[in-house]
Amino acid sequence: MKRDLMDILACPVCKGPLELRVQREEAREVIEGALYCAQCRETYPIEDSIPNLLPPHLRS
Repeated sequence: MKRDLMDILACPVCKGPLELRVQREEAREVIEGALYCAQCRETYPIEDSIPNLLPPHLRS
């Protein structure tokens, strides 16, 4: 996931701002990490550079 996406991403549940938590990054691209919403306390994983922004009840 490119860091520039943080300017346009919002929590899919409450539309609040997301906080980027990086575990692995290469050339300003987040490979592993998470997006966290402090308003609804949900975490959305980033795996293989792809953020999973499905609401928690739809993930499996």
